[in-house]
Amino acid sequence: QVQLVESGGGLVQAGGSLRLTCTASTSISFMGWFRRAPGKQREMVATISSSGGIIDYGDSVKGRFTISRDNIKKSVYLQMNALKPEDTAVYYCAASYTLDAFSFWGQGTQVTVSS
Repeated sequence: QVQLVESGGGLVQAGGSLRLTCTASTSISFMGWFRRAPGKQREMVATISSSGGIIDYGDSVKGRFTISRDNIKKSVYLQMNALKPEDTAVYYCAASYTLDAFSFWGQGTQVTVSS
């Protein structure tokens, strides 16, 4: 079982920035961030392979968010810039040994963007 611990959420004004961090209990191939806004389905925000060679972003965050990872620290990061009120959601870190489906999930961290 892989444990994931997120941090870095909070309240920020529109146009501001936040950086989320997720640390895993063990090394794992694929890591990513997903989010769920109130009344909406969960959506993929960004995913990254162990080498960083495969990166994918959701359409709504392209150009504003950047995912990165530090394999020595077993951590993945999400730098969020130019935040919008519609980015308000609970953000979940996820991890998997394959890209087919993410098997392990963090507890979530709230991000609130005020207008």
